[in-house]
Amino acid sequence: HSSMFRKAFERGVSAVARTTPRRHEQRRRHHDSAVSGGGGPGYRSQPTARPLVGEQTARAQHSAALPEPQPEPKLFRGHETTFPCHMKKSLQGPDPTYQNVVSGYKVFQSPEPFHCELNGGVLPELDVAYETWGQLNESRSNAVFIHTGLSANSHARSHEDNPTPGWWEKFIGPGCAIDTNHFFVICANNIGGCYGSSGPSSKNPLTDQPYGTTFPIVTVGDMVNSQFLLLDHLGINKLHASVGSSLGGMISLLAGALYPDRVSRVISISGCAQSHPASIAMRYLQRRCIMQDPNWNNGHYYDGKYPGHGMKIAREIATTTYRSGPEWEIRFGRKKIDGKVSLCPTFEIESYIDYQGAQFMTKYDPNSLLYISKAMDLFDIGNGYSSMVEGLQRVRCPIMVIGVQSDILFPVWQQRELAKLLHQAGNEAVTYFELNSIYGHDTFLLDLNGVGTGIKGFLETVLKENGNGKKKRDKHHFL
Repeated sequence: HSSMFRKAFERGVSAVARTTPRRHEQRRRHHDSAVSGGGGPGYRSQPTARPLVGEQTARAQHSAALPEPQPEPKLFRGHETTFPCHMKKSLQGPDPTYQNVVSGYKVFQSPEPFHCELNGGVLPELDVAYETWGQLNESRSNAVFIHTGLSANSHARSHEDNPTPGWWEKFIGPGCAIDTNHFFVICANNIGGCYGSSGPSSKNPLTDQPYGTTFPIVTVGDMVNSQFLLLDHLGINKLHASVGSSLGGMISLLAGALYPDRVSRVISISGCAQSHPASIAMRYLQRRCIMQDPNWNNGHYYDGKYPGHGMKIAREIATTTYRSGPEWEIRFGRKKIDGKVSLCPTFEIESYIDYQGAQFMTKYDPNSLLYISKAMDLFDIGNGYSSMVEGLQRVRCPIMVIGVQSDILFPVWQQRELAKLLHQAGNEAVTYFELNSIYGHDTFLLDLNGVGTGIKGFLETVLKENGNGKKKRDKHHFL
């Protein structure tokens, strides 16, 4: 028995030795498969141990007791939909203030019908508001007519009847650029305006109602003709000078062309020979803003709601053309307004534009802006002639052209062009004066040193017909 037991034991040990490497290899393959996600050829996965029935029930109950995990909520934090800047404008309900300007000026009234240049338009009568400074001399030869820009009134300087400072206060007066010790100075409100002269807000004497948009289309030529009717009324046959800036620069130039025997010299500041497309486009946008305002009512709003919103935006657009980028860079840069960032003004420059619109919107009649800006667009010194050169051949007197390098609305190339065209037209008495100012188109209102010096020298210099001049020898020599 002992020999049989020993033989059996040896057979068992041998069998264990033979099977052990194979079991180790299977375990290794099972491990590799678990790590890599698969087995090799011939691999059979080991059965997973199943929990007992009671254990399964306990796990199910525990799982049911726990809440299911919820997905991460989506977040949104937007902007408030209230806009104080917009509400402030819509709730103002402004009343126009231009209607309150009813004194401090004189009115020339012509009972004769005034015939306009376009569309056969006729005004049954004509009013021209004007103011004067200084004294007219015995020969009535020292009159200087100041022609205004688009929205200016006749109040260029303060006086006894109206002590409020005028829009050209520092340029007119004793010893000033336009010296009232020497000159009799006249300034008129353009027809189509709203400060005493005939315009859309005036009453039609035939209906006793405001003209509104029944007022005839006016041109720069109509403005010139109406002002020379005023000169006839004042008994002035010939001007010492016709002076104007912007629209006034157009008027002064055309005065010299239409009335060459009644103008001794012309000063055109920031003007042109014809309006160019960029300035026409900017004025068109302003008109659109007004005409799209629901309160505009086709121009008949004088007894209803005032189209202040459209007027405000129109002025904001205009303001961007009156000054220059270099000035705003110095003045505002990228300075921000204190407070939370919103769709309302964030930068100081935005606040400035907003303020300019709000200040102006009630000071000027929206219809007047439509009419006079249209007259500016239509201006062309070559109208009715083969070229601008031929049109300028009518200007035979000495003329000074002043341009500003930073002007956006009337770019300086237009003044250079005007001076060149005048030379080509045969005028040998052309003086061109260019200013390196940062104030853009408004330089004529602000640069007393540059603009004022040019004006004073030109007005007080005795000019020969060929353009060569000499300084006056005594204070009466040039009068």
